[in-house]
Amino acid sequence: MEGASFGAGRAGAALDPVSFARRPQTLLRVVSWVFSIAVFGPIVNEGYVNSDSGPELRCVFNGNAGACRFGIVLGLGAFIACAAFLLLDVRFQQISSVRDRRRAVLLDLGFSGVWSFLWFVGFCFLTNQWQRTAPGPGTAQAGDAARAAITFSFFSILSWVALTVKALQRFRLGTDMSLFATDQLGAGAAQGYPGYPVGSGVEGTETYQSPPFTETLDTSPKGYQVPAY
Repeated sequence: MEGASFGAGRAGAALDPVSFARRPQTLLRVVSWVFSIAVFGPIVNEGYVNSDSGPELRCVFNGNAGACRFGIVLGLGAFIACAAFLLLDVRFQQISSVRDRRRAVLLDLGFSGVWSFLWFVGFCFLTNQWQRTAPGPGTAQAGDAARAAITFSFFSILSWVALTVKALQRFRLGTDMSLFATDQLGAGAAQGYPGYPVGSGVEGTETYQSPPFTETLDTSPKGYQVPAY
């Protein structure tokens, strides 16, 4: 992209919705957004079952309430982050400051990297707790929800790692300073160099002075007469 700055063109340029929707980064954000719903949705709806000893609800993941809370917080955070970064991608073209664009890309890179790691931790945590869960009526009832949360946690690792790679590519792309140089050269070329003052071609006689050290010679000096013979 000519004159690109962190993967975007000139500030203020019109955004093409079709090309924006086809961008790999946009598709990855939408996919990650859907995966996050597929993680925290089943846990919220079916992740708590009745315990065998009483009417109280317990987490389907080995009765560990921390596992359910971690999955909900992780998925809900990813859901909000995907929506926020998708909005930032839409507005990214309107950011005129190179420094602000760099901060936005760094924020995307840092958050995507951290959330990729958290998805890996969440996947391992939920899988471990599910393997330790004792079989029972409640476990059989909420088994599909637990397996769906674990499966889409794994898929979320892949999608967020891909988002991290895309953000890293944008950061390495940086700013094409040739755009700045072209603008400066274009502005300088439009201004001509100051020319020399053009005269009439005829110099006036007033500009010339009499030669210095000139005296009027007297051909008949006073006090001297020609002798008569």
